[in-house]
Amino acid sequence: MPSAYSGELNPPEGFLPYSENEFLSELGRRVRAMRAMRDMSRRELARRTRISERYIARIEAGKGNVSIVLLLRIAHAIRVD
Repeated sequence: MPSAYSGELNPPEGFLPYSENEFLSELGRRVRAMRAMRDMSRRELARRTRISERYIARIEAGKGNVSIVLLLRIAHAIRVD
C-alpha cells in the first residue's frame, strides 16, 4: 500500500490508481457524454460557462488540464449534481 501523500508537487510513483492522462481522458469523456445527454452543443456549453469553445474541445479530448473552478462551471451548466 502506498504511503500517505504529503503534498509534494509530484506524488510518488504508484500513489494514484491511474495516470493523470487517464484521468483527463476519462473526465473529457464524461463531460462530452453529459453534454450530449443534454443535447447541448459545444458552442452552447461555451456560452453558458464563459469558457472558449476551443478549450471545451480540448477538455473533451483529454488535453485540457481543467481547474476546479472551470469544472464547477461546466457541471453547473450541464446540471450535474
